[in-house]
Amino acid sequence: MERAGTAAIAVVTEPFRATGEAMTAAWGMSGYPFLETPHPIANLGDKELDERADRLLEAVETLLIWRAS
Repeated sequence: MERAGTAAIAVVTEPFRATGEAMTAAWGMSGYPFLETPHPIANLGDKELDERADRLLEAVETLLIWRAS
């Protein structure tokens, strides 16, 4: 999305941050910002996922504004 001109960010669970960083480096996008949420998320229900998303909302907004400028 970034290369198409749309600001974007990645949200990963903590154990996958290093994988995400390696992937962005391989794609020539070193330093790409990530937000982390505790692992695991696969076993969470809708309410718990919504709560996690709500906790990230301010950081998501901040990064999207920064990426778009």
